[in-house]
Amino acid sequence: MKKTILVFGLLIVAILTLFQISKFTLTSHNFNVEIVIILVAIVFLFIGIYLNKKSLHKIVLPVLEINHQKIKELEITKREYEVLQAISEGLSNKEIAEKLFLSESTIKTHVSNLLLKLNAKRRTQAIQIAKSLKIL
Repeated sequence: MKKTILVFGLLIVAILTLFQISKFTLTSHNFNVEIVIILVAIVFLFIGIYLNKKSLHKIVLPVLEINHQKIKELEITKREYEVLQAISEGLSNKEIAEKLFLSESTIKTHVSNLLLKLNAKRRTQAIQIAKSLKIL
């Protein structure tokens, strides 16, 4: 986060500096306007190359295979699995209910069933167990 703020801060400083240089060159008539435009283009070219390297070439983590056999063994229904995925996203019961178009009490029932089937005491523990069983 600090890097992002620093990079954008430096970009703003660079843009303001380029504006001041262009204003100076237009008022003093020391440089041609073309030279200033070329300077601006070169600076932004290097900024674009830097941002491209930082943003487009991120390390892609391998996608883990979901163990569907384990889901069947635990007798987790399709709807309970959807609730489990929503829990892993950090959603509350109310948010899950709105997302899945169910009542909040139905979500509570699904969460209770999941906790029993995964032998967990809390939602966070259920997510940890689900990840260790490779069902999430």
